[in-house]
Amino acid sequence: MKTPAFNTTILFYPNKNPKLRLFALWYFTILMIVWNILGHAFLGFEQPWAAPFVAVGTAILIQMLLEWVDARARNRELRFAGSAADFANFLPPALIPGFACAMLLYPNERLWPIAFAVVLSIGSKVLIRAPVGDGRTQHIFNPSNFGVAATLVLFPQVGFAPPYHFTENITGVWDWILPGIILLSGVIIHGFFTGRLPLVLAWLIGFALQGQIRAQIFNTPALVPFMPMTSAAFIVFTLYMIPDPATTPLKPWRQVWFGFSVAMVYGVLQVLHLVFGLFFALLTVCAIRGLSLHLYFAFKSPRPAKSEPALVGAPFAAATGSS
Repeated sequence: MKTPAFNTTILFYPNKNPKLRLFALWYFTILMIVWNILGHAFLGFEQPWAAPFVAVGTAILIQMLLEWVDARARNRELRFAGSAADFANFLPPALIPGFACAMLLYPNERLWPIAFAVVLSIGSKVLIRAPVGDGRTQHIFNPSNFGVAATLVLFPQVGFAPPYHFTENITGVWDWILPGIILLSGVIIHGFFTGRLPLVLAWLIGFALQGQIRAQIFNTPALVPFMPMTSAAFIVFTLYMIPDPATTPLKPWRQVWFGFSVAMVYGVLQVLHLVFGLFFALLTVCAIRGLSLHLYFAFKSPRPAKSEPALVGAPFAAATGSS
């Protein structure tokens, strides 16, 4: 008899409530769909129309394949095979990185780099994981960020989508309204459904702080480091990339450490004149958090199994911002 499927991601939402996870996933999915349609039709997305179709198709195919392989290996039920609702609710974790990779990468008219990034994004959720207690593991990298960052490193001919394309074809008051809608909706979803507002605030404070430190050291105008914060691309990264509930701590003060750490690593990357610093800063902190989980459970003394992950309250994890 096959064991029931369990999604460890639920443990990283407030009160471990599956309804909060489901609402947040569908919110982000619908937002991505609307954003890509409006982006290609009106806003000024410069990728070909085929990009989101190739990306989403690849994401669904790879996620279903890896789900089948993992379910067979663990002798558990398939998450998408129970009912039509199960299949529908299986799709958002594939659709989100699919649309994100198609929206954030600019490979000119080539489509295979986008498909490559999507495969890395979905594959990272299965291949790169860390223990979280009770024999369970969780992926450590934001899938979209991992796929985009790795593709930018491996293929120099592929670039990041120009930040202006989020608002290229709108003018006047809409230059304020569109980012305002993105900002307000992101604050609401993280405030009421993911519980990641402390992380977002710590990231913003840390970003401003590292900018001012660099301005003082290199004798540049104090306002210059704030310029990236005025773009729609920065708002997208702040509200829809960094605070991924599946790959960030749940406890508020650990979230503060996580968000502040990303900002500080970004500052170091800027001093080193490395491009795409936002993606690589998040990638670095996620890698450190994942390593800390492996180290904690490698040296942790055995305990009787509990119904909740043993990581909650662990001193080493607290010191590293893990959850």
